[in-house]
Amino acid sequence: MLIDKFERKVDYLRISVTQRCNFRCQYCMPEKPFEWLPKEEILSYEEMFSFIKVSIDNGIKKIRLTGGEPLVRDDLDKLISMIYEYKNDIDLALTTNGYLLKNQIHKLKNAGLKRINISLDSLNKETMWYITKKDVLCAVMEGIEAALDAGLFVKLNTVVMKDINDFEIMELYEFAKSKGMQIRFIEYMENESANDTLKTLPSREVLEKIMKKHIIEEVPKNESSAAKLYKDESGYIFGIIEPYDDSFCKTCNRIRLSAEGDLIPCLYFEDSLNIKSSLQSNEKLLEVLKTVIKNKPEKNKWTHQTLIFDEPQEISSRAFYYTGG
Repeated sequence: MLIDKFERKVDYLRISVTQRCNFRCQYCMPEKPFEWLPKEEILSYEEMFSFIKVSIDNGIKKIRLTGGEPLVRDDLDKLISMIYEYKNDIDLALTTNGYLLKNQIHKLKNAGLKRINISLDSLNKETMWYITKKDVLCAVMEGIEAALDAGLFVKLNTVVMKDINDFEIMELYEFAKSKGMQIRFIEYMENESANDTLKTLPSREVLEKIMKKHIIEEVPKNESSAAKLYKDESGYIFGIIEPYDDSFCKTCNRIRLSAEGDLIPCLYFEDSLNIKSSLQSNEKLLEVLKTVIKNKPEKNKWTHQTLIFDEPQEISSRAFYYTGG
């Protein structure tokens, strides 16, 4: 069992298998060139799996594969299969933009994938093009349908931005509800890599829009979940994620591994350690794992932020494509 100095049990590993992405979303990295690191600079699946085995043996029960966009890395099903064959009851999930999902969904499921989160920021073709800088809506919708048809448990993630997609909240809500998918509305968090004209729509305004058509109430959630959960009068459950809120930090159960091998204890990069030099020894990998968990901070660096005049007090330097969401 992995316990940090604040008595939190760490049992959730998020792995960014690549920094690369086939979108250039306004809220993530709209101006970053389409480039990628040389193959020798990123961990192979076998190297990732060496660390994953040590992590599972010491208490990790949930693994999520992220990016960048994880499906731009070839043969992701091979890594999924390695994990599933080692421990088939691991909670194995994927976060994706869905663009490449339709043609990969069956091999991902057959390899052992159990759950999937798909980003969907608009149901309007032109709005999606503006957000992603690419004509993507049709392919993303086909990916969503393919995941549902394959019988996977699907959630939708929607980053809400003022005057861009905030008028679609109810349409996205009803779409997700009609398909039996939980949608989570995510407050846009200003960061140095994003379009600096974007504005956050506070969660209270998201809820106000939904409450114009539905009676909602907050419901209990998993203690370590970042999302606050609500249900409407029909029992449909949806989520709100508030990046500036630190309330979930006290039960945070996760660490992150980057494609380059940095093991990261929090959303920021401080106190991370690279696992590459330790890959030849399970004992050394375990030492790195325990050291990073020991260095896990009590709270993220956006704690106690409040939206004043709809502007956050601090702009994050975090690169989302580096550590995943």
